[in-house]
Amino acid sequence: MREPATQLVDGNNNGSSLPPQALLERLKDYGQEDAFTLWDELSPDERDLLVRDIEVTFFQQGTIPCVSKDGRFIMETPYRVVFGISFSAICWRLEEIPNLAAAQNWLQRLQMEMEEFIQVRVGDPTFMGYFIDKGVAAAAKVVRKAYPQEKVGVFVRRGKGGPLSVVEYSELDPSLASAINQGTGRLRFCWSNLCLHMFTLDFLNQVASGLEKDSIYHLAEKKIPSIHGQTMGFKLEQFIFDAFPYSPSTALFEVLREEEFAPVKNANGSNFDTPDSARLLVLRLHTRWVVAAGGFLTHSVPLYATGVEVSPLCSYAGENLEAICRGRTFHAPCEITF
Repeated sequence: MREPATQLVDGNNNGSSLPPQALLERLKDYGQEDAFTLWDELSPDERDLLVRDIEVTFFQQGTIPCVSKDGRFIMETPYRVVFGISFSAICWRLEEIPNLAAAQNWLQRLQMEMEEFIQVRVGDPTFMGYFIDKGVAAAAKVVRKAYPQEKVGVFVRRGKGGPLSVVEYSELDPSLASAINQGTGRLRFCWSNLCLHMFTLDFLNQVASGLEKDSIYHLAEKKIPSIHGQTMGFKLEQFIFDAFPYSPSTALFEVLREEEFAPVKNANGSNFDTPDSARLLVLRLHTRWVVAAGGFLTHSVPLYATGVEVSPLCSYAGENLEAICRGRTFHAPCEITF
């Protein structure tokens, strides 16, 4: 992504830049050409930052055949098997990822995030400092499970002294999901996996071979389109967190749910984890930042349904807002910028 933006000049000598054509073609291959919808609204500096200073690499995930409940391959056509996408071991092979392989001479640690969490703190210095201080090969952010049936994976230790690993909510027996730790009075398995992880590159270079050799998959029972219509069957899946059992040392870092967990998993209209619900969580968090910095809010709709958004150019996690907010009144909803 080092290609400079193309400068076009029309007959009126009005300059207008377009995204690099090579990058657009790559995005089209993955159905992501809409990523530049807001290109015209970016300043020249923001465009330059996007194109020159941020390297985005797209790579193909693995696929695994889907099988029926009786162990047969599910057919898409008489001659083609249905394949499901899986987070395969290729995703751990750094040499398969352009730019990252070359960076191994100076890059020591890698942060991995899930795209559906809009409150992700990219490059979180507190998390990074904790990771370095513990001297571990892997680390994960966690929140306390809200209730026994919450659909989140949890960290468990398999066997006495065994490695930490993640058990998906669909794989955890209901009796274990509800089990109480008598010493603390909390859920026995309470640390929810947010898929906000950090690894050393040395560890990542080793884990791919283990995942390929062991070929351990999660079974996901789903309706699968087939030549015979919708068929109940199994997708075999690997996930990013399947690396943890191979880690010689892992640290868990608890964060506050209301500050770092606003998932988007369902479409608007669902009861939870929608774009609208995540947006409200962000507005409420940023509203607390503004009030803590000495600002005031007015609102024409109930405050629980609105709030303010603080531009990341102003604050990373609520810090340094006093000069902008103290003594000022903001009418929600609004965005606070410089």
